[in-house]
Amino acid sequence: MIMKSLNFVTVSLLFGIIGVTAPTSLYAASLMDIYREALDQDAQYRSARATYQAAQEKVTQGRSGLLPRITLTGTRQRQEINAFGTENTIHSRGIVFQATQPLIRVENIVIYAQSKIEVAQADSQFVIAAQDLILRVAQAYFDVLSAQVDVEVAEAQKAAILKQLDQAKRNFEVGVATIVDTNEAQARYDLTLSQEIAARNALEISKRSLQGIINRFPEHLIGSSEFAAELTNMQYANMDDWVTVAGEKNFFLKTQQAAFEIAEKEVSKARAQHYPTMDLIAQYSDQTGVGGAFTGQGIDLTAKSVGVQVNVPLFEGFSTQSRIREALANQDRARHDLEDARRNNALQVRQQYLNVTNGIAQVKALKQAVISSQTQLDSTVLGQEVGVRTEVDVLNAQQQLYSARRDLTKAYYNYLMSRLRLKAEAGELDEDTLLQINAML
Repeated sequence: MIMKSLNFVTVSLLFGIIGVTAPTSLYAASLMDIYREALDQDAQYRSARATYQAAQEKVTQGRSGLLPRITLTGTRQRQEINAFGTENTIHSRGIVFQATQPLIRVENIVIYAQSKIEVAQADSQFVIAAQDLILRVAQAYFDVLSAQVDVEVAEAQKAAILKQLDQAKRNFEVGVATIVDTNEAQARYDLTLSQEIAARNALEISKRSLQGIINRFPEHLIGSSEFAAELTNMQYANMDDWVTVAGEKNFFLKTQQAAFEIAEKEVSKARAQHYPTMDLIAQYSDQTGVGGAFTGQGIDLTAKSVGVQVNVPLFEGFSTQSRIREALANQDRARHDLEDARRNNALQVRQQYLNVTNGIAQVKALKQAVISSQTQLDSTVLGQEVGVRTEVDVLNAQQQLYSARRDLTKAYYNYLMSRLRLKAEAGELDEDTLLQINAML
């Protein structure tokens, strides 16, 4: 009867191991709660948002090369002139207004087209930063939950082994057990204490990592206790479909494609140095006191002009040819970087797809392992009551059940992270995906 009562306490503790991360759900934060905090608090994401906002000005700057340039220059002088023994003071002033409209500037056209590509690249980079925030928040969140499970398992083990130790000591005192049982229980208890210390340290570190994202210490997080009886099916039928989708939607590939297109424009810009330029120039000048330094008395001049200015580059010491060769080499580099990114993306998609599918199978297998381990523990306890199993056998069965439940929890969180990473590699990770994962908790 004593051992049956002990087993009931152990099982009750086990039911509370998974998912009990707060004294009340009223004060527990969900994955979406932490994510919304991170949107405002995460320094990396805020930096990426500022970079994105700055990049939006590229188009305006690139378009400026196609628009008129207008300048207004004003001067005012006072000259003291001594000519042939006669001193004279001349006051002069001048206003020059000039407008220049580019007519033919191939380089400026290329720069404008390049600026649009740079903005598109910045858009993709900002989406990558947003997806990275989701992954970092989810990983830190699950790390805390996993560390919390380790602590709770250690606590449950300690409580169960302590009861076993007390029982072994009482049995030894009344002469129904040997000192070996007591020593073994004591050794297991001491080992569990050290494991609990390590687990609490790991939990503290995990919470500090999450604190670095949301700028506050996370007290209680909502975990999972049911592990979604029906694991969500895959969005696409097979691995190749995922690879195809990723090749079209992955945002890192889009940034690399933009980098290649920018490199192409750099080649066009370098070649444009060979081309002539043509500008329409209009100028208005109103000056007084002109030429006073030579004649001793200045005159007033007003001039208006409109004309076309053509510049034809002839020779610049081979610098233009050198810049073209440099741009072509950079274009080749960008092409190879794009191909490498495509191959790596396909590899990552396949890996994450396998992690998801294998994760589903592993979670299902560990669910069954928990059931089997519970059955084994019940049988072992019953065997001890009838004298065919020892106290060590009970402790081993308890340890196996604890390990199975801990492994199930971590496998489930790893499965959820693999789903998020797969969606990220496919270019489809967004808040809706995170909401789905949050619902599975």
